[in-house]
Amino acid sequence: MVVSFHVAVIPSSFAPMTLHDSYARFTPYELAFPARDLLDELIVGIEEEAGRRGMDSSDLNAFFTMERVDAFVREIQGPNALPETVHQYVALVFHAVHFTRAGCPIYLLSERIARHLVEDYWGGQPTPPEPSGYVQLPQHLFWMSSAGSDAPESIDGIFWVLSKRGMLHSLLITGLRPDRPGFATVPVQEAPVSEASSWVDAVVRDGTDDFSSQLPGGELDQLHSVETSGEVLKLLARFFA
Repeated sequence: MVVSFHVAVIPSSFAPMTLHDSYARFTPYELAFPARDLLDELIVGIEEEAGRRGMDSSDLNAFFTMERVDAFVREIQGPNALPETVHQYVALVFHAVHFTRAGCPIYLLSERIARHLVEDYWGGQPTPPEPSGYVQLPQHLFWMSSAGSDAPESIDGIFWVLSKRGMLHSLLITGLRPDRPGFATVPVQEAPVSEASSWVDAVVRDGTDDFSSQLPGGELDQLHSVETSGEVLKLLARFFA
């Protein structure tokens, strides 16, 4: 299957774009699913099973129970894969399937726009531009602590899927580096998109400013950190608006 990426560059109107602002970097989608004909076959199988069983494949819980999805994941991960690994991979497959169905829309944020969303936001009613997509953030601007590691990881971007029931599913992607294989996924608890307007101005952290960074040198370099799921939803809501 040949996939055409639809990249929407969200630039700054008042400053030149910095390195990597003008073109999409190698995405986790391309890294995880290089043989896209297999993903295409999976999508056909999912549609057939969903129709046969009367299931909503945009519902993540239903997606987890689909036989075709389980067979696809087991074939790739192997029969001895740990349940946690399988669970994480199914979540990634869920986003990949809907990202493909939506036409692979990538929204590339410039540094200026990303900083505006965090520091000086104003906007309207949050409405996802597509039922699924990927927001690619400026390289090495947003960071988060990595579970089981003292080293923070750079956030590459966020996948989202809007279900037919109006639930927003999002998946944070971190640790995408040229010096090592793979990346990390951080699922965010589903939330009703009808409440997105309340996420825009929500105060999420207790004691420190949302998106503030405690990294050494972070203040000097004006870096941002994402420490809570609420901050992910807040950032998405501001982007949607």
